[in-house]
Amino acid sequence: MNLLSDLKPNTGSTHKKRRVGRGHSSGWGKTAGKGHKGQKARAGAPIRRGFEGGQTPLQIRLPKFGFTNGRFKKVYEIVNLNQLAKFDSEVNPETLKEKGVIHQTKRVKILGNGEISKSLTVKAHKFSESAKKAIEAAGGTIEVIK
Repeated sequence: MNLLSDLKPNTGSTHKKRRVGRGHSSGWGKTAGKGHKGQKARAGAPIRRGFEGGQTPLQIRLPKFGFTNGRFKKVYEIVNLNQLAKFDSEVNPETLKEKGVIHQTKRVKILGNGEISKSLTVKAHKFSESAKKAIEAAGGTIEVIK
């Protein structure tokens, strides 16, 4: 049975601390393994990774790229007035997807490019001012989906 007082580290697992700068005969005297002058020979020498001596580092000079979290970004599917000509009475995200005007039924924004001649009931998440005026001028109504 081993006693706490008998415990000792395994042979070869511990090393004597190297004492640098303690005379020529030690082999680590004078410059203490740091060579002559220069930034690495000074006090506080370990400089951080990517440091370029005060020049703007490469990782800052290059343009940013990669992952951006679009989880909170509101992305709208864009629909122009001229695309609403395919419809007869009611337009909503589901009917737009059925006709292949949009890909997903998440959020839809109606823009005022083109002309509309039919009176339609248009349901969408957002409308541009010109789209609102054009739909109402054609005798249609708009409904904003929350």
